[in-house]
Amino acid sequence: MKISDITVLICDDSPLIRKKLSEILGKIGVGSVIYAEDGETAVSIYRDNRPDLVFMDIVMPKKSGIDALGEIKEIDPGARVVMASTVGTQKNLIKAIKAGAFEFLQKPVKEEDILKIINMMMKEH
Repeated sequence: MKISDITVLICDDSPLIRKKLSEILGKIGVGSVIYAEDGETAVSIYRDNRPDLVFMDIVMPKKSGIDALGEIKEIDPGARVVMASTVGTQKNLIKAIKAGAFEFLQKPVKEEDILKIINMMMKEH
């Protein structure tokens, strides 16, 4: 698998964060990016598209990132979901890991962190 073959779902209620992540992924050379503004939509999009990687905010309207992560893992136990949050508390980290998160990302996101996660995913693939 090449970076240009990867499909990524970005789920965040902040248009600014979605744009920033999208720009980083584009710069890295990721093939395609899909967007969701809440956890409910993310689950639906995941079910229909099965992206290779998901960046999921923890705090969102309609359905939290942790709840959405749980539902995505029910659809696909091998799903790679990276939880992102500005609220980097131990409690969120522990919840995300228990729910099956692939990795945990602290906002604001940095290009080197995204690249590290993409490389980790590709090695695993």
